[in-house]
Amino acid sequence: MKQKEVTPIPPLHVRKLLESGEGDQLDYKKEVSSEHKIAKTMVSFANHKGGRLLIGVNDNRTIHGIAVEEEKFMLEKAAGFYCKPPIDIEITTWKIGKRNILEVVIPRGEHKPYYALAEDEKWWAYIRVKDQSLLASKVVLDVLKREGDGSDTLVEFSSKEKALLDYLNEHPKITLNQYCKLINISRRRATGILVNLIRMGVIRAHAHETPEFYTLS
Repeated sequence: MKQKEVTPIPPLHVRKLLESGEGDQLDYKKEVSSEHKIAKTMVSFANHKGGRLLIGVNDNRTIHGIAVEEEKFMLEKAAGFYCKPPIDIEITTWKIGKRNILEVVIPRGEHKPYYALAEDEKWWAYIRVKDQSLLASKVVLDVLKREGDGSDTLVEFSSKEKALLDYLNEHPKITLNQYCKLINISRRRATGILVNLIRMGVIRAHAHETPEFYTLS
């Protein structure tokens, strides 16, 4: 009689990660196909709240399995040489039946912003938005720089900040260009004000939209 193949049950910790699905702190990869691409995901987590990668897992959450040492080598190479500053990752091997997967923990960065080396040999900063790693805008990049150097934020509102908040109390959103026109200031000054208000938690940047826009938090 032909025996039915039994699907191995992953450890509880891994099962929870598989059940939760991809999001702003979790990503699945069938394999590390490119140091450039995996570095992009790593820096997006480091610029956010940290996150985890499961290597050897398909997008549909089934176990694919990987060659552990080869994948570890590429991950460590990406974290050390394709991320700036380098990211100190933690790698755990999980054996599920006859297959292995890797769990990679990327900590929340202490020296933001973090950049990934792209295939064009340029360094770019990325942020994590839902289950995507997106290129950081000028405003978001400035927010990350302020977080990284511990700069103080504005505590008193001038007429420029008040004009923005008054506008957002009557309209659902505003773009950088709209704000510049609203109070007739340069993009540089408007960017500085937006950065301060984002850091204070007063407004939110919606980086996944084009053009990027801002709303009240």
